Amino acid sequence: MTRLTAVVLRHRRLVGALWLVVFLAGGWAASGISKRLSFDFSLPGQAGYETAVKIVKQYGNGGEQPPLIATLSVPAGQEARLAPAAARTFAGMQQGVSSRIRVVDQATTGDPSFVTKDRRTSYALVFTPPPVGLGSGALPQVKGTLARSAPSGTTAHVTGLDALAANGDSGNGPGVLVETLLGGLGALAVLVFVFASFLALVPLLIAALGITTTFLIITGITTFSDVSFIVQFLVSLIGLGVAIDYSLLIITRWREERAHGRDNEAAIVAAMETAGKAVVFSGVTVAVGLFALVFLPVPFLRSIGYGGMLIPLVSVLVSITALPALLASVGPRVDWPRIRHEDQASRSWSRWARLIVRRRWFAAGGALLVLVILTVPFFSLKIGLAASDSLARSGPAREALTTLERGGVSTGVLTPIEILVRGDGAAVAAAARGVPGVVAAYGSTRPAVNRAGTTVVIAIPEAETVNNDTVAVVKRTKTALAGNPAVLGVSGVGALQLDYSKAVYGNFPLMLAIILVLTFLLLARAFRSLLLPAKAVLLNLLSLMATFGAVVFFWQEGHGSQAVYGIAPTGAITFWLPLMVFAFLFGLSMDYEVFILTRVREEYDAHGSTDRAIIEGLGRTGRLVTSAALILFLAFLSLSSGPQTDIKVFATALGFGILLDATIVRAILVPALLSLFGRWNWWLPPWAAKILRVSPSPARPEPRSRVEPPAPVPTR
Repeated sequence: MTRLTAVVLRHRRLVGALWLVVFLAGGWAASGISKRLSFDFSLPGQAGYETAVKIVKQYGNGGEQPPLIATLSVPAGQEARLAPAAARTFAGMQQGVSSRIRVVDQATTGDPSFVTKDRRTSYALVFTPPPVGLGSGALPQVKGTLARSAPSGTTAHVTGLDALAANGDSGNGPGVLVETLLGGLGALAVLVFVFASFLALVPLLIAALGITTTFLIITGITTFSDVSFIVQFLVSLIGLGVAIDYSLLIITRWREERAHGRDNEAAIVAAMETAGKAVVFSGVTVAVGLFALVFLPVPFLRSIGYGGMLIPLVSVLVSITALPALLASVGPRVDWPRIRHEDQASRSWSRWARLIVRRRWFAAGGALLVLVILTVPFFSLKIGLAASDSLARSGPAREALTTLERGGVSTGVLTPIEILVRGDGAAVAAAARGVPGVVAAYGSTRPAVNRAGTTVVIAIPEAETVNNDTVAVVKRTKTALAGNPAVLGVSGVGALQLDYSKAVYGNFPLMLAIILVLTFLLLARAFRSLLLPAKAVLLNLLSLMATFGAVVFFWQEGHGSQAVYGIAPTGAITFWLPLMVFAFLFGLSMDYEVFILTRVREEYDAHGSTDRAIIEGLGRTGRLVTSAALILFLAFLSLSSGPQTDIKVFATALGFGILLDATIVRAILVPALLSLFGRWNWWLPPWAAKILRVSPSPARPEPRSRVEPPAPVPTR
């Protein structure tokens, strides 16, 4: 780090010019990045997904896309006209929308289950092509054609999972640029408080360099690989927070060194040797958590792993090159007016640290109790899609579904099981009807459902198969049809849920093991300790479980989601969200562990007292960590203003997790445990030191006082 900083300072103008070129190129790349990103959620090699691909290739619709449900109702006393009116209306939809849609109704199957018990409503399953973006797909066209085809005197509506979701969400959001600007304004307010000078603008400049550089690299990656559209949100807002956090740590240490009498360049070198090294370890730790995503056999998650991994690494690169050059050029001039000084540790944080050290048992027990209480809802976590009753509570789509339910139609029509078969499928339909939990199964006689010698048999489950509690019927159906030579595959929403669970969570133990081992090794080398990295990893896991518990409580069970965001309880958490939250939050929260413990280790090496090191270390880093956490929280708050519920869940989970980690964990539990462990915090035996290629660290006896430094020994 010393040699790198010397090179940067020697060639500061060249470094500045190179970063200016990269910034301009990155700005150009960022302006068109959204057009280059992918909306692919494929699962290569998984049975349900591969069957869905065959269905879409043959019929142009269905597969992994849940159907829309068109309903037609007649007034009381006109039940006799329902059947012919429904047949004409739904046939007109098939012709009027597109040859790529597939309409399955009573007229095409002869199955009476398409009519409600009161004989006043008939419905049709409308299988549409997969959407190519974030829009509502074929929904507007289907609704318009249904309205035109329905005879006068009837009531026609469209429902289904997509229709309910669209009815409950306007789809409007401020956009990535506006979200980033909002996050930047919040960050600026925090930085003004921290620095109380024009230095507050410098971390924002570093963040702008990091974001545009990351977009430039991702633009290059999109030329040979798909990158998920989710990456643009992550780069803009997580990149904003991470780059500001890293520059905040370095600038604060630079000001401290200058306050202690060093000249500008010497202060920069000293800051990079300490805070700069901590930034490198932090960035690599965050990258490790995200890199583990690339081991999952899910292309869009792998692309998020690659793209997300760039965020901390690029932020580190900018912080250890562009930032020293900038501080050397204009640092002292923009550090005006110097209302806040860094020559002493924060008095309030030092008092807080003394209180924690004195009441370490109470502090540790209280913090652990809070985490355990928050963890309880975690064990009710459901993985899957939002259930129908958690989507729109009013509107035409909800009215149509309510009409069907009152008429004895199961909500399983929202997620039918699609079985691709050879021939007419009559025997397969009969076998599917015998599966427990299947209420109806039928083929169709229309050409739109019989192509190239194949038929798509539809099996209706008793309940919608949207999460891990309701997909058992899909498993039973696949088991019952296994070995049948006519069956080419089973697909549908439920089958895809099974695929995702297998692909994502079947590989989760490997991902978790990689993250934990690499993080332990990195932190063991950084802190020269065996106990500290083990504690950090375990506390991170506990903090993550508490965060997931809060997500279940707030979103899945709906204790607050309606009041804050106007969104009903989701009933389940989308399959990719827990994994994404884990990967990002594990690394981001470890940032604060590194920030605090690096300074505590430095103070301990200076005078050998753990409690004194805790007080001085937390006094120096407490305000920094809470400010950094607040900046990231504001960035996630901006991200949660986006239109998609999944993005809101992701953003609020990260925001809550960051605040929980910076307050309960790092400000209370970590210093309390450090004080309890005493000298064993710093123990690194020779054999471990040799493996890590660092010097060993013996567990030296502590001074007599556990809170204050020992009194000086009188001399003669």
